[in-house]
Amino acid sequence: MADQLAAILEQIKKYNKIIIHRHQRPDPDAIGSQVGLAEIIKASFPYKQVYVVGKHIPGFDWIGKMDDIDNQTFDDALVIVTDTANAPRIDDRRFDNGDKLIKIDHHPNDEPYGDLMWVDDNASSCSEMIYTFYQHFAKELTLPKKAAHALYAGIIGDTGRFLYPATTPKTMLVAGALMAAGANAAAISQKENEISQPVARLSAYVYEHLTILDHGAAYVTLTKEVLAQFGLTEAGTSAVVSLPGRLHDVKAWAIFVQQEDGHYRIRLRSKGPVINGLAKKHNGGGHPLASGAKAVDEAEINEVIHQLDEITNKFAQ
Repeated sequence: MADQLAAILEQIKKYNKIIIHRHQRPDPDAIGSQVGLAEIIKASFPYKQVYVVGKHIPGFDWIGKMDDIDNQTFDDALVIVTDTANAPRIDDRRFDNGDKLIKIDHHPNDEPYGDLMWVDDNASSCSEMIYTFYQHFAKELTLPKKAAHALYAGIIGDTGRFLYPATTPKTMLVAGALMAAGANAAAISQKENEISQPVARLSAYVYEHLTILDHGAAYVTLTKEVLAQFGLTEAGTSAVVSLPGRLHDVKAWAIFVQQEDGHYRIRLRSKGPVINGLAKKHNGGGHPLASGAKAVDEAEINEVIHQLDEITNKFAQ
């Protein structure tokens, strides 16, 4: 790992223009790792031009806002992509227009890309990795309060406020260090815990309509009509993904969210059974206990449910 970190720092020092991307449909870790790295570079090398790009998501403005740059800015630039396992998911398709491309990610490296990669699928989050990068070169780099704020938000997001198995002793040490650097832990946790009234009503719908099978597999389908009933779009469903896991009898679950084209996005989560193999069978992937996939119709939904039931049954044996 030391050689990879040294190679990344060498490239950061080499380039005067650095553009940082993350994945589409971002979560706090995507934004947090992206903004956190940018703020570390800005504070450490004030003369460099550093940009964060991707679709503007107003709900994440409290972590950091995206920059609007033209195509020419990519000329002779170093491009870094954080928290994105595969190239098709990278937000802002100009990521390949720079001079050099670096991948920093904590998902299984099923699709290598870039000229240089640092992948650690044992890390709780990409934000934790960015802090590790800073810590490794703490004599050369600066960690400003804004970076600590963004990285802590990312860790909180990907660990479910330290509820998920990805949380390790190192994660807690990193979180403490970020608090010492200025991250307001209580305010960040409160921010990520807040939901709107429409999401609260959708949460009740999820619990009311959740089907739990005998072996602990659970599922619910959110059609376009259901989302319209609550005045929400697909993007507004992220807050309900973890809800089934709070039920004692649920071991692994799938939430099927219908897209505008009629197909379904599948959010898969687990409290023990490994589900990323299932995700790969349905045009997806991810972590062993947190993955995403796709289904074209109800027939494929039923197939996923059956396979999830088989996985939880084998886990219980």
